[in-house]
Amino acid sequence: MMSVAAFRSGPCRAVPRALCALRYSSSSSMSMSMAMSPMSVSSPSLFVAAPRCARRFFSSSPAIEDIVVPKMGDSITEGTVMGWLKNPGDAVKVDDVLVQLETDKITVEVRSHVGGALQSQLANKGDAVKVGAIIAKVKVGAAGSTLTPAAPAAAAAAAPAATPAAAATTKASESAAEKKSEAKKTAVTEEKKSAGPQIMVGAGELETRTPMSRMRKRIAERLKDAQNTYALLTTFNEVDMSALIEMRKVYGESFEKKHGTKLGFMSPFVKASANALKNQPLINAVIDGTDIVYRSYVDVSVAVATPTGLVVPVLRNCQDMGFADVEKELGKLSEKARTGQLSMDDMQGGTFTISNGGVFGSLFGTPIVNPPQSAILGMHATKPRPVAVDGKVEVRPMMYLALTYDHRLIDGREAVTFLKSIKEQIEDPRRIILDL
Repeated sequence: MMSVAAFRSGPCRAVPRALCALRYSSSSSMSMSMAMSPMSVSSPSLFVAAPRCARRFFSSSPAIEDIVVPKMGDSITEGTVMGWLKNPGDAVKVDDVLVQLETDKITVEVRSHVGGALQSQLANKGDAVKVGAIIAKVKVGAAGSTLTPAAPAAAAAAAPAATPAAAATTKASESAAEKKSEAKKTAVTEEKKSAGPQIMVGAGELETRTPMSRMRKRIAERLKDAQNTYALLTTFNEVDMSALIEMRKVYGESFEKKHGTKLGFMSPFVKASANALKNQPLINAVIDGTDIVYRSYVDVSVAVATPTGLVVPVLRNCQDMGFADVEKELGKLSEKARTGQLSMDDMQGGTFTISNGGVFGSLFGTPIVNPPQSAILGMHATKPRPVAVDGKVEVRPMMYLALTYDHRLIDGREAVTFLKSIKEQIEDPRRIILDL
């Protein structure tokens, strides 16, 4: 049997180092390896040196994880930093939002895929960042400055400190939520704050230059492209809203009790449009080069105003939806739009758009087509007006409707017939249900 001193001084002293190579092996495989060695049982040095080696291997510093700008859609290659919700040193949990990015279509939240503490921010507010670029670094497993880490010497007795740490984590989470809410509420205000200096142009008259947001620039480009490319034409009609208002008055309460959502004006117009588009498929089609692409489905884009601009989330397969389906889905999309939670999937596609300027008091207007679609329906405010009914003058709740369309594809006959169909369905809602 070899002595301990002889083992340490002899050529076998390299054996403990070799154990470092077994760091990824299971305990069972290590036992087998040791059993096969002729000195594994007889040499006590083997059992003394291995723990030292293991300690050297596992006593490493916390890993640093890169947080990259996620893919935001096929047509989006970069975004602008709107604001950070976490500061260096803050505790970070898995799926916490670190920073918000503004794109030309939506607001994107960049989340952490690991827990730990935010080590650094690699972009400032207002900076443009490319998809795939590293935007932050997180120290994995590290306690943030908002937490109270246990002393190294008292690591074994740190269990009682779990409650304060959990409370601190909750506070950190609440703080992040408050920052997130505040960032959304002040999006427009912050844009104004980033404006250049004020210029005096007259007695008490000031001019201030404010850089356009990425979304506003994209809206401007798309609208100008539509004006330059399309042969835009608008046709009008008016609709008596009496029957629809009466239907809501009679069935509104029972509808809400059964479906858990209110019966609004938008769902009848969406369904009436879907029926009319099936009868006039050219309005649901689009020009693609020298071809005309017809769609068998109806995906309606609904214009929603947000503090940062107009967005148009999509109601998909409206031809198969009922009033309750439309109202529920529209409620979800509207809430996501107002809180900046819309995804690219919510925005992509769409074969026809409905814009309701009436909610802002618009009486009359000509909406502009949402490229690459071929037509858009504009709803306006309902106002009591005197109209002729069966040879008599009566005051009825009336709404003007406007259909703007691409005259390269759609002739006046199709446009007028389409708008007349919507008028007839709204004035007699039974037609919507019967698809007449």
